[in-house]
Amino acid sequence: MAREGQEGLDMLRANDVQLIISDWMMPGMDGIEFCRKVREDQFTSHIPFILLTAKTDIDSKLHGLDCGADAYIEKPFSMGYLKATVRNLLELRRMLIQKFSKMPLVHLSSIAGNTVEQEFLLRMNQLIEENFANPELSVDFLAKEMCISRSRLFAKIKTLIDVTPNELIQIVRLKKAAALLLEQRYMVGEVAYMVGFNNPSYFSKCFQKQFGMKPFEFVTSHRNKQNTEGSGPVA
Repeated sequence: MAREGQEGLDMLRANDVQLIISDWMMPGMDGIEFCRKVREDQFTSHIPFILLTAKTDIDSKLHGLDCGADAYIEKPFSMGYLKATVRNLLELRRMLIQKFSKMPLVHLSSIAGNTVEQEFLLRMNQLIEENFANPELSVDFLAKEMCISRSRLFAKIKTLIDVTPNELIQIVRLKKAAALLLEQRYMVGEVAYMVGFNNPSYFSKCFQKQFGMKPFEFVTSHRNKQNTEGSGPVA
């Protein structure tokens, strides 16, 4: 617990935090400025933020949400309502993560809740894709290129996507493979090598484990879906 915004920022730099609940009115840096600084920092921009306040007019509500808060709760409030809001925010994050993880064509940036997160995830995805064939592609490589410490990178990815950086690298490989497979220009083995796998059989096994279907099943399913959508009723 922090007494005001600056102390809160100091605590965020020293601890892994999953969710922030902040009052609007605080000495020194108030909750609005605190929220803005949280959203502007790539290390903390992903953390769900709940703003508590006694201000109930519409302008104040808009001001509170404009700063980047995920939820705006008026005082007085019940503890049950606050707990429900926390659960809903964390569940929404879990659903976004699940959708990204299990659906082959959902891009990494879909998890982003704001511009800073989106830029971070797009850069991360680009780095991984550009270095599929690079034997140095690793957590340390990503941390160096993203100008972030290894421990910070691990914590941010784990909080954002609920995977380790190495697991994220593999998921990005598999998602790129899914996109290449749908081009129908390459054999499964060719795609495996293109995204950095040395063994096509192992690639197929990883693809099935991640997405619940083998590569050829994915292509067939997508083709059938397109044919079904394209064969609507004729007037």
